[in-house]
Amino acid sequence: MPVQPELIELAPVPGCLPVSMPAREAAPIARAHERVMQIYAHLAIDKDAERWRRNRESGKLVGLNDATPYGYGRAEAMQCHVRFSAAGREGRLGKLLRLGLRAVIGFDLLHAWRNRDAIRVADVVWTHTESQYLAVAAVGLLIGKRVRLIGQSVWLVDRWRGLWWPHKWLFRRLIARVDVLSFLSPENAALARQLFPHARVEFLPFGIPAERRQPPRCRVDGPIRVLALGNDRHRDWATLIEAVRDVAGIELTILSGTVPAGLASGARNVEIRLARSHQELSAAFEAATLVCVPLRRNLHASGITVIQEAVLSGLPVIATDIGGLSAYFSADELRYVPMGEAATLREAIVEVAGDPAAALARATRAQARMGEGGELGAQQYVRHHVRLSAQLLGRDA
Repeated sequence: MPVQPELIELAPVPGCLPVSMPAREAAPIARAHERVMQIYAHLAIDKDAERWRRNRESGKLVGLNDATPYGYGRAEAMQCHVRFSAAGREGRLGKLLRLGLRAVIGFDLLHAWRNRDAIRVADVVWTHTESQYLAVAAVGLLIGKRVRLIGQSVWLVDRWRGLWWPHKWLFRRLIARVDVLSFLSPENAALARQLFPHARVEFLPFGIPAERRQPPRCRVDGPIRVLALGNDRHRDWATLIEAVRDVAGIELTILSGTVPAGLASGARNVEIRLARSHQELSAAFEAATLVCVPLRRNLHASGITVIQEAVLSGLPVIATDIGGLSAYFSADELRYVPMGEAATLREAIVEVAGDPAAALARATRAQARMGEGGELGAQQYVRHHVRLSAQLLGRDA
């Protein structure tokens, strides 16, 4: 039986949530001669850290989530103090003004402005999407501070060609104030290097908490139960439903609120609903034979969170080979299919379910990529941010 690392409880820091981490990860904090980095994580207004914690503890936060949003609180054990953006109280008029301004300029400036004091005192600011880093860069201009900023983009490069030219002009000016542009896929990172040739661009693989996992398995009894989930705009529900519609021996469950009404009309073997709690999601994973992630064209590794959740749940995964997913998992770890080919997807579903030994081997290799000893997970994702922050401050990572 492997020996579990000793866990230590970090002392609480104002504005932060305490995080239990292995002692070997927390060791750098003991270097008292080095001042800890003051990190401010500016996230979307609905990712308030205290609300996140309450929802996670109550089971309302669906998915494999960390104690803090996106696991950024793990940096507490890496010689950092982390402060999260606060949503605060917002009346109807304030919300209307904030959303109206966001619609006009393309990012949430008022949310960042309300957190300007945290921006002002931070050594480095981390953000999770372009709406946040554009807002932080704008606040830096308004308060006269050159903010050290790691700006993560998700959809910006996908949307760039269709943006209104005043937005492009404004965004370029603000992006010039971002120290590191980080991306979740090498594909949008490559295009970003062309669009913003003077910017520092980095590919930072996203990861979810990987400490808990289920042994890889492949169900061989009963019908083939296909599970698909997610609300990303690039899910290709039409191709998936066409692939399995009324096919004997295949049952499809889609957990999503973005499936167009009527798309599965008349399909007796397709169920569409929401998972309203983490318990419901866990039960869906437990019942599934495999997980399918059907995708349309994108550049931002759409579906990677669901794929990692499925891998940690021990399930074989079929995914569309698009968006840079192969930078996370190879064809020896996931069963990839071409985009938009329903017949090929149906064949892949039957193939994976019909060869449980091969499916189990793939699932085992995929799971080995995650967590301690692997390259993917929340711990590695946050370490990348800490390393970049140390570089911006002229320190050893």
